[in-house]
Amino acid sequence: MLKLMKYEFRKTWITKVILLAITALAEAGYLIGLYGDHENTMGASILVLVLLAMGGVMVIGLESILTLHRDMNTKQGYMLFMTPNSCYRILGAKVLECGLSILLTGAFFFALGALDITLLFAKEGQLSELWKEIQDFLSHFSIEDRALEINMRSMFAVTFMLLAGWISLITTAYLADVISSALLNGKKFNGVISFVLFLVLNWASNWVISRATGAIRDNFTLLMVHGALSLALAAVMYFVTAQLMERRLSV
Repeated sequence: MLKLMKYEFRKTWITKVILLAITALAEAGYLIGLYGDHENTMGASILVLVLLAMGGVMVIGLESILTLHRDMNTKQGYMLFMTPNSCYRILGAKVLECGLSILLTGAFFFALGALDITLLFAKEGQLSELWKEIQDFLSHFSIEDRALEINMRSMFAVTFMLLAGWISLITTAYLADVISSALLNGKKFNGVISFVLFLVLNWASNWVISRATGAIRDNFTLLMVHGALSLALAAVMYFVTAQLMERRLSV
């Protein structure tokens, strides 16, 4: 499995390096603007960093989906399915590598954001007010119309829910793409059908989770159950996708 994960990483490392390089440039601009009192430079850098933080995880997930699509639709990629590895292992390596990359990317941008905010408040001599400002900012957010509590417990639960949600979304996209490539290959409008199926499956997953968590009042419990259900649905998507790959793609 580790070898397969390493292989998956090699297929996507260029995008990750590009993302890291752009982030380094934006961070350098932020520091220059902060300590050189160039507000325009700092403002532009903050905007770029925010966009990178929001889009970085999405790009990694999208590339993982495109990589699976290429593996199933090109001769070079199809050679992967001729190795002595089951489709369960191949797909599992893709899910694990993508999930780990998303987790590390999110943690990286969170840590970088925390560092930049701390440097800003420290420079302005208002470091003692940092926590109050963060509390005031986050108090405007809620989950299922319930105020979000800010503590280490809640932060862990939010992280778990977001990561599980992304894994569920990726496995749903995997299933839709496998149906398109393996079952509807060559059929007219197969791409449109695959996209519609992805939307339907994603809506159904969200509906199930919403119904199951509707009566939960405690925020921490809500987040943990939401994440656990997302992982359970991801496991179902993974199993169905691997079954289709075994039947239609293995040789």
